[in-house]
Amino acid sequence: MADQSTQSITVAVPPADVMAVIADFPSYPEWVAAAKQVDVLETGPDGRARRVHFVLDAGAFTDDYVLEYTWDGDRRVSWQLVQSQMQKRQEGSYTLRETTPGTTEVTYAIAIDLSIPVLGMFKRKAEKIILDTALKELKKRVEG
Repeated sequence: MADQSTQSITVAVPPADVMAVIADFPSYPEWVAAAKQVDVLETGPDGRARRVHFVLDAGAFTDDYVLEYTWDGDRRVSWQLVQSQMQKRQEGSYTLRETTPGTTEVTYAIAIDLSIPVLGMFKRKAEKIILDTALKELKKRVEG
């Protein structure tokens, strides 16, 4: 992923518990502030979501889009944009690494290109806000 933003956070739960929260797309509107609607469109042979439809409203940024997911057990999930109203590209991943028993380092990487022109510094700032918010919301959800 060229031009990606990356950030990590440590959570006090094992990787399988973190991945279970990440994989539970229908629950996203309960803990992801900007997620107004999330629907699994297609599941893979492992029972995890393969294509997911999102309706996002983050104030200045709203979008209706579909992502396609690839899972690597409880170690990593990556995704790429299938269709969107506002984005030309979105590629991202969560990588989970158990640092000590019951503790997981979660690394979130994302690269987004919008359909409308945006200055590079604003794009990077928006990606940082997305990363920061997503990781803090995830930590709050998994640690209860």
